[in-house]
Amino acid sequence: MKRKDKEITDRMEIESILSQARICRIGFSQNNKPYIVPMNFGYKDGYLFFHCAQEGMKIDIIKQNNNVCFEVDINHEITDTGIPCDWSTRYSSVIGFGKALLVKDPIEKKLALNVIVNHYSPKAKFKYSEEALNKVGIIKIEITSMTGKKSE
Repeated sequence: MKRKDKEITDRMEIESILSQARICRIGFSQNNKPYIVPMNFGYKDGYLFFHCAQEGMKIDIIKQNNNVCFEVDINHEITDTGIPCDWSTRYSSVIGFGKALLVKDPIEKKLALNVIVNHYSPKAKFKYSEEALNKVGIIKIEITSMTGKKSE
């Protein structure tokens, strides 16, 4: 990272940003062509979880190339200095890399859905029908590295 003064190295602070973020953007690459998708997500124990359809561009790309990157950000604020080229933005963000896996096991799907639901509605408990579990796709990203950045 070029600006070491903005780098977040504390793992708990990075995980706090992940817990507060509402959207995670996943970057895929197919035949050297980038594809970015904003998604609802959940984070737990070094993994990101996403629910999706079982078919589509994301799934096709993962089957060919499961290397992904991701980004979340929170606490956005533009600081207007009155000089257009001297404005700034306050934020906290996390950028990382990992391997995307398609979850097929119904028990693991339930656990992943619980992580996602808990991210948006803590303490909520849900039951998932067998039909719903058969229909839903789950992407699990095993995080291999991530860094945090804060601009104040």
